[in-house]
Amino acid sequence: MSESPPTAGQAGLRERKKARTRAAIREHALRLFREQGYAATTIDQIAAAADVSPSTFFRYFPTKEDVVLQDDVDVLAIGSFESQPADLSPVAAFRAAAASTFASLTEEDVASFQETVALTLSVPEIRSRAIDEFVRTIDVIAEATARRTGRDPDDFEVRNVAGAVVGVIMSATMPWGGSEPAAYMLGRIDAALAHLEAGLPL
Repeated sequence: MSESPPTAGQAGLRERKKARTRAAIREHALRLFREQGYAATTIDQIAAAADVSPSTFFRYFPTKEDVVLQDDVDVLAIGSFESQPADLSPVAAFRAAAASTFASLTEEDVASFQETVALTLSVPEIRSRAIDEFVRTIDVIAEATARRTGRDPDDFEVRNVAGAVVGVIMSATMPWGGSEPAAYMLGRIDAALAHLEAGLPL
């Protein structure tokens, strides 16, 4: 006898449970990094603290570095991007989405974001892995831009727009060491996207 497909309620419950598990893993990982250092913290320790198995850890995060690099901010931003008015250009829509996403973050979210930026800048393994994360982010933005414009994600111009968005954000934030207020960094991101939206005039 075949199994009935999950109802919308069951699917929603499953997704919420997965989100809680992912958040718990990340929360305990960052706590352990603070308490004993990144290098001294093992995946087994993170899994035990989050009350999951190491194999479950790897279902959510391919590497220890990804616990730092992968958060929910990009998920929220893409959701907001896709809900922006159709008459906005992709860059304008992404700028509005970024502003909306950052406005929705709690103080704890912002503190966690600052912490992950500091780790990315100070731990060579994370900084190296960040290149892969930038590529993944370009792919995600290209796919969302393609859906918005009715074009292919591999379209040269679509990927150029996605790469430009990531590039100006990197340029605006990479000098940031985490000591300035988060509002400083968020303001730089908005200014970078505004400059891109205007065509990068000099």
